[in-house]
Amino acid sequence: MLTAKAITAAGPGKHFDGGGLYLEVTPKGARLWRLKYRHGGKEKRISFGAFPEVSLKEARDRRADARQLLRNGIDPSAQRQEDRRAATGADTFEAVAREWFATKRSEWVPAHGERQLRRLEVHVFPMMGRRPLAEITPPEALAVLRRIEERGTIETAHRVFWIVGEVFRFGVQTGRCASDPTRDLRGALRSPPEKNHAAITEPKQFGALLRAIDSYMGQPTTAWALRLAPLVFVRPGELRQAEWSEIDLDAATWTIPAAKMKLRRDHVVPLAAQAVAIFREAHVLTGRGRYVFPSLRGGDRPMSNNTLNAALKRLGYGSDDAVAHGFRATARTMLDEVLHFRPDFIEHQLAHRVQDANGRAYNRTSFLPERREMMQAWANFLDDLRKGADVVPLRQAGA
Repeated sequence: MLTAKAITAAGPGKHFDGGGLYLEVTPKGARLWRLKYRHGGKEKRISFGAFPEVSLKEARDRRADARQLLRNGIDPSAQRQEDRRAATGADTFEAVAREWFATKRSEWVPAHGERQLRRLEVHVFPMMGRRPLAEITPPEALAVLRRIEERGTIETAHRVFWIVGEVFRFGVQTGRCASDPTRDLRGALRSPPEKNHAAITEPKQFGALLRAIDSYMGQPTTAWALRLAPLVFVRPGELRQAEWSEIDLDAATWTIPAAKMKLRRDHVVPLAAQAVAIFREAHVLTGRGRYVFPSLRGGDRPMSNNTLNAALKRLGYGSDDAVAHGFRATARTMLDEVLHFRPDFIEHQLAHRVQDANGRAYNRTSFLPERREMMQAWANFLDDLRKGADVVPLRQAGA
């Protein structure tokens, strides 16, 4: 056993303290702490620093820590390398994931980006965030996904699976790992249950809903948004965040900027005469502000994302009957099956990805005259449903 006095007086050579710990004194007088140990059938050494910067007590404490790692089957030298990588963070899963997120966030609407990052922070980083990306194996990645799946949140597990795969592919592209381990996990998770937004697609029943909407006696901004929702059938988030600067009432056109769209492309919504009339009515009250449908808590932010569904619930339509997002399914079904408009016109107006014969995406003004005709025909059709008129299928419109 060494003592502080013996260490100070020690000459060149190795001076052992026990348990593999020894002090190596160099010919130039440097006093270096070393630990000799065996792991995997091989003799190894690890440095603990120099005396007196690292005292005898500190060296013994580090020896105890290393021995504990060995009892757990862990190589102290390998653990030190991993800890150093984690400290610098350059190649850990979390560091690479955050770098990937920074490159992608400009392509997403803010709320979607926040959800993606939150999924990583909640489900992935706690389990393998500090692991070097290149060392993560398919079973290790699957364990993270299985943990989510076992909670019953199968859809979330699939979403996290996609995010993790994106991070690994980004790691391959930036030289932090050689391959994507999630390639070998396809089909490993249970399929999520089919989930559709509640929607009414039977014309007479939808007419009853339109009459109920006309009877809504709540806030004027909510009433206008409810009346516009079936006419324009945009996503609820796009509707509630509508800004007056995006709407040209004289041209009967609403241009939603790419930053608000799921596919990150500008989207043109031709406005039927009925929609223009509702916007003009709303303009009297909110036209001096930024948002068409401002929050009741202040005009500097839009209507809450739950407002329309809450209003539908007040009208007697619960989440199993009809939701704001369901107006899109209603329009898609009836424009096709009742009014017989071309599917590509409908898909364009729903802001879905539509490609031409050469596989190229159409631009925002594709089929605009035809879509304008379709939107007016749709508004007229809704007027008929509201009055309780019999539905007479049209010939191929817009062909």
